[in-house]
Amino acid sequence: MAALIQAASAQDFPAEIAVVISNRADAGGLALAVRNGVATAIIESKPFGQDRAAFETQVQSALDEHRVELICLAGFMRLLTAEFVQRWYGRMLNIHPSLLPSFPGIDPARQALEAGVKISGATVHFVIPETDAGPIVMQGAVQVADDDTPETLAARILKVEHRIYPDALRLLAGGGIRVAGNVCQTTGSIDLGGRLISPALR
Repeated sequence: MAALIQAASAQDFPAEIAVVISNRADAGGLALAVRNGVATAIIESKPFGQDRAAFETQVQSALDEHRVELICLAGFMRLLTAEFVQRWYGRMLNIHPSLLPSFPGIDPARQALEAGVKISGATVHFVIPETDAGPIVMQGAVQVADDDTPETLAARILKVEHRIYPDALRLLAGGGIRVAGNVCQTTGSIDLGGRLISPALR
């Protein structure tokens, strides 16, 4: 969220952060949003219990009030109903700290280490009813070190998240994404040589 707010403050960024909505009053991002002059809304999810639709009705009201056109989920640890997701299909992004479709769900850094992968990273994707799925918009990779712990790997991936999430939003808001089936095609990307190899040998 902080990376998105910072990126959107640039003069040439094609989107503005209209509101930060949280289902927890103690979310640290709320104070940061206020400090940056961004409107906030707190819609506590606990009083709704298992009635996700009623909670989402309140969320939708806040989105309508602030004339929101795109949603970026960031640390929002609550499942959304299929109806809400379908209403926002193609206009709601999420970020996950793994190279999806590998290691969806909780604790992806630990999953990556247990699998012995040599490269991990983060994925920005469109939200669909299935968890950590949907067309992939952008990915960023990091090398996995032999002495990594879940914490050290997650911290390195977080730096990649801060870079690719604003770039993915820039692409979407600027009309640089076309979805064909389950595949995103983008305009304006550059050729990085096509290779990322780990471990690198001398």
